[in-house]
Amino acid sequence: MKIVITGGVAGGATAAARIRRLDEQAKITVFERSGFISYANCGLPYYIGDVITDADDLTLQTPEGFFSRFRIDMKVRHEVTAIHPERKTVSVRNLETGQEFEESYDKLLLSPGARPTTPSLPGTDLKQLFTLRTVEDTLRIKDYINTHRPKTAVLAGGGFIGLELAENLQELGMDVTIIQRPRQLMNPFDADMAAFIHASMRRHGVKLALGHTVEGFEEADGRVKVLLKDEEPLHADLVVLAIGVTPDTHLAKNAGLELGIRDSILVNERMETSVPDIYAVGDAIQVKHYVTGHDALISLAGPANKQGRIAADNICGGDSRYRGSLGTSVIKVFDMTAAVTGINETAAKKAGLDIEKVVLSPMSHAGYYPGGKAMTMKVIFEKKTFRLLGAQIVGYEGVDKRIDVLAAAICAGMTAIQLKDLDLAYAPPYSSAKDPVNMAGFMAENIARGVLKQFHPEDVNGLPRDGSVTLLDVRTKEEYRLGHIDGFRNIPVDELRERMNEIEQEKPVYLICQSGLRSYIAARILAGRGFETYNFSGGFRFYDAVTNDKCLIESVTMCGMDR
Repeated sequence: MKIVITGGVAGGATAAARIRRLDEQAKITVFERSGFISYANCGLPYYIGDVITDADDLTLQTPEGFFSRFRIDMKVRHEVTAIHPERKTVSVRNLETGQEFEESYDKLLLSPGARPTTPSLPGTDLKQLFTLRTVEDTLRIKDYINTHRPKTAVLAGGGFIGLELAENLQELGMDVTIIQRPRQLMNPFDADMAAFIHASMRRHGVKLALGHTVEGFEEADGRVKVLLKDEEPLHADLVVLAIGVTPDTHLAKNAGLELGIRDSILVNERMETSVPDIYAVGDAIQVKHYVTGHDALISLAGPANKQGRIAADNICGGDSRYRGSLGTSVIKVFDMTAAVTGINETAAKKAGLDIEKVVLSPMSHAGYYPGGKAMTMKVIFEKKTFRLLGAQIVGYEGVDKRIDVLAAAICAGMTAIQLKDLDLAYAPPYSSAKDPVNMAGFMAENIARGVLKQFHPEDVNGLPRDGSVTLLDVRTKEEYRLGHIDGFRNIPVDELRERMNEIEQEKPVYLICQSGLRSYIAARILAGRGFETYNFSGGFRFYDAVTNDKCLIESVTMCGMDR
């Protein structure tokens, strides 16, 4: 059997190696248009920032090493220019010699990936303007930095690449601005959780110009003038477009393969396309979202590797199936970690789901062991069934561990209540006896039993201030003095029983503390005396982060940015 694979990075390289392990006799040829195979896209920004210092470390394999181990022909700098399903061949161009030839196949696997989205704007061809997707892109940016020593950089786009590159350029001493049309970074997160990411970026000196539209680029005195809609332009020594990626599917389209959203390649659970004996994997394909079942584009290395393995199994006569993508991901934001899995609240509501959420701020490990830091965790679930839909966590140590547990729980079909039953590892340096994931489960159970009723940041402004309800802040007097929500009066939780006569029995009581724990205790004290109580989800720490970020975005001017 003769297998041809287009694309030798995550999905293609994984499939090639898996096919060889299943079929020692197969003839396998991989065509890769770049000069590198099996490279780590996610590591590219860290080479630019000198965290990774050896360019060889960016590639997990070489063509020579792949052939030596697997006897697979990895032909780099070879571009497949056309697919001919009717005669089961592909046209190939050797990019070094210009030679063109046809290669036949019994099975064809497409793993072309995605290309950086480049808007149709004037000036995108300037020499100071870059995209970042391949090793060659990385080397070009690094060479430009080493040669020209830029002092200022503008990054158009606030996704994974934009944030990672911003951190690395900032660490090199550049003045960095991220600019984008959406009013928040990292769209997989809800705006309230993205507030913590914004705060970390600003705290480390990265300027955020959110809600602004780039209209083009011009060269001015050796620099780039970034033209903005209804704003004065920015000036930078270096500009990187990081506004997302687009499935690279022109070959599939020209060959008549059925396409999906944004011209992605349509495949079934076996990674088969609409044309017999042609398979596709990776960033170029349309997938089903694991939670909603809706069509989606999810460009992540983990799914691409799994899809490559599944395609290889089926090419070799097996019957492997892809169950869908969950979108689990994690990112380093300077000293902080942010992670997400499943769908966020915004996506859940767009999908028409009736949802509930819990927000908590647990410590990364036992409070009595030194060095613990708070994380903020948001867990989304269906209101009636308590089916887990997604989670977001922002914090420091232990964020990656908890998001992986929650991702596994979603895949296992667990409810939010069942999180309380998970038997998770505990030792003081790593966790608490009641792990944060367990705590989310306890909160969900309290909601199910009617023990806990909540209100959220979006509800605060709508609370009446006419005395028809009681608004109560149960933190200490000092905490209250340092900042509180207008209309909330202060009775510390430890004084509540003795000051019960200050609270009118017939009025609902809305309670807040720093994290949500003391106010929950206060709610139970009051409920035990017959009061109707509502606890603020996430506490004042969460409210303060969300509202301060909202005010910053709404009032931001460009005056602090380089002109």
